[in-house]
Amino acid sequence: MTVKVQLLVSEWCEPCRGAEAVWREAAQRKDFVFEVLDVGQPEGRAIVARHAIKTVPAGVVDDVLRHVGIPTLAQALEIVAAAPDRSARQAEYVGMTLGVTSRWAIVAAALYLALAGAGLVFGDGIAGVPPWRAATVHLFGLGFLTFAVSGFAEHMLPRFIGAPIRGGWTAWMQQGLLHTGLVLMVMQAIVGARPLALLGGALALAGLAAFAVRLWPVLRWDGG
Repeated sequence: MTVKVQLLVSEWCEPCRGAEAVWREAAQRKDFVFEVLDVGQPEGRAIVARHAIKTVPAGVVDDVLRHVGIPTLAQALEIVAAAPDRSARQAEYVGMTLGVTSRWAIVAAALYLALAGAGLVFGDGIAGVPPWRAATVHLFGLGFLTFAVSGFAEHMLPRFIGAPIRGGWTAWMQQGLLHTGLVLMVMQAIVGARPLALLGGALALAGLAAFAVRLWPVLRWDGG
């Protein structure tokens, strides 16, 4: 039987972040479904009303209110003792805090935006020197826009929909392919080696495909 933990939180609740951190650490050790639900959303309000919850954070396990406040890791593991040990990384539910891959994607987006701006300055603008113009377009489009969209989308969409998203090596592979593809395409724009553009484009396309594979189950989620 699958154990399901629903953590009720609120944006204004600072202790909720601490409770989420404890439950996420527990989820690295025990294989249970973990949802973070905002009490301002319909799903969260329904659980609050059903269990007459007065304060958050509150942990509901298999539709039974089991804990209010920030549990210790030992308490959380005791509550989900019936769940099997986690043997492999699976799709996870998104909470209030940005995941590691989301944070790195947004940092990369900011870095590529800065590099694109530098390319505009030193390349005489968008209509300036051709090698720098193409490199700047790649840095802004594939760099800034793609990483910004993917970083926020992998956090916001699963949270709003209430669906899990696959992370781990799949997310890191996606970012690695995009980074490598972008670097090769920028190099091609500067040195003019067409094979670099072909290889870079293929790697970037593979990275976008990996992102689509991660998002597709989220967009098709029916709550089951």
